Amino acid sequence: MSITRHLARHGPERPDAPALTCEGESITYSALAALVQRIAARFGDAPEGGIALDLPNGAALAVLFLAAAHAGREGQVFDPAWPAGQRADILARIRPGLLVSCGADADVRLSPTQGLAGLAEAIGAGADAVTAPPDPDLPFPDLPFYVGFTSGSTGLPKGYRRTHRSWTESFDADTREFGIGPGDVVLAPGALTHSLFLYALARGLDAGAHVILSKSFRPRAVADLARRHKASVLFGVPTQLALLLDHLAAEGARLDHVRLVLCSGAKWPAGRKALFSIHLPRAGFAEFYGASELSFITVAKGDEPVPEGSVGRAFDGVRLAIRDRAGRRLPMGRTGLVFVESPFLFLDYATGDSADLLRHGPEISVGDMGRLDAAGFLTLAGRAKRMIVTSGKNLYPEEVERQLELHPAIAAAAVMGVPDGKRGERLVAFLQPEEGAQMGASVTRADLVAWLRPRLALFKVPRLYARVARWPLTASGKTDFAAVARLWPNDCELIP
Repeated sequence: MSITRHLARHGPERPDAPALTCEGESITYSALAALVQRIAARFGDAPEGGIALDLPNGAALAVLFLAAAHAGREGQVFDPAWPAGQRADILARIRPGLLVSCGADADVRLSPTQGLAGLAEAIGAGADAVTAPPDPDLPFPDLPFYVGFTSGSTGLPKGYRRTHRSWTESFDADTREFGIGPGDVVLAPGALTHSLFLYALARGLDAGAHVILSKSFRPRAVADLARRHKASVLFGVPTQLALLLDHLAAEGARLDHVRLVLCSGAKWPAGRKALFSIHLPRAGFAEFYGASELSFITVAKGDEPVPEGSVGRAFDGVRLAIRDRAGRRLPMGRTGLVFVESPFLFLDYATGDSADLLRHGPEISVGDMGRLDAAGFLTLAGRAKRMIVTSGKNLYPEEVERQLELHPAIAAAAVMGVPDGKRGERLVAFLQPEEGAQMGASVTRADLVAWLRPRLALFKVPRLYARVARWPLTASGKTDFAAVARLWPNDCELIP
């Protein structure tokens, strides 16, 4: 029941079928199964602890991650962009049994350009290595196989630990939701340090699909990959998908083979959904709401009656509850903490902790606030820690941001509270204009207030609006709210 549970079957059943392709390198299922087993034997002999993988994005990292999982070891996927001090701090905390890196401190040092050819030899795996079957007395599905790290812009990233079962159960639920199978070509063009793309890799291989990776995200290259390999399933975060759609629009091009787009990491702007029907005309669209600790929570599918502003219904296998801070379940329509019960939940933290994490029996909340309607659709109010108190009332800025991002001239919004002697905090809306939009000329502050007034209570409508020239993003493509806040008041342009 490991995440590599089907590799041994795919190899002999479909030996010549392509399994994995990444920028000129490709490997069949039979060759991948053999390579993973060979390297797993090497990892199985490593000192006790996890297998830390501090490597550039690419096929070698993908295979080493699979091999660590196959060996029953914990793959700890580092971000090469971490500052040296942060990397050293994380190493000291997780104490891996083996560090595979391009750095001088590596236990196994690889070239930054290491590919699949010669990878087993570079790792030190013998040609006759075999992997012993798991101990039948060992609860293998409940072994941790992965430590991923949050991409927060400040402080030490939290390392969240997952068991094999948390992903294999989600693979099975994912099959029921989307039917990904051996006939699919799965394109996952993002960094494997982002759990969405690591999941796409493991999910595609579990299904027997052909998985296409990209060392870096470039819209033109991703469009070319999709055409060349006739990709049928595309994973992406909103910023990547928006860039891809902009490229296709500039080319006047379409991707006709894509049948399914799976989006996660942030809310997709409702105003841009129409572009999918133009440039990916045969693709169904689904977006996920989730969290590092909780995995899938809800799904919003384009062919389901999802209310405007909702993040969708519970994902297959997930149960939702809205509770107050005392743990009391709240009735339908009431806003409270979103609690989640599912087989996909994380095990624990490898580094750091979270004050927002709350437990109620088998349920976990990460501090998100929301409400359920009669049909089971969830609408988020926002994160409890982002709540702003203005004029004595509680405001969740995400609600305001969603309404601003519906405006055709706005690509992204971040609403912050700045100190105000009378109101406690005064609202400022930081805006990234859509390309070509003239904030302050064709779109004024009065226009933005007029846009929000029919949609929100008056106390939720900001009176200050600021244009941001270069929108700060985290490594995972989300708005970097801490960096946006630092732009006030000198590094942004007030909209008159």
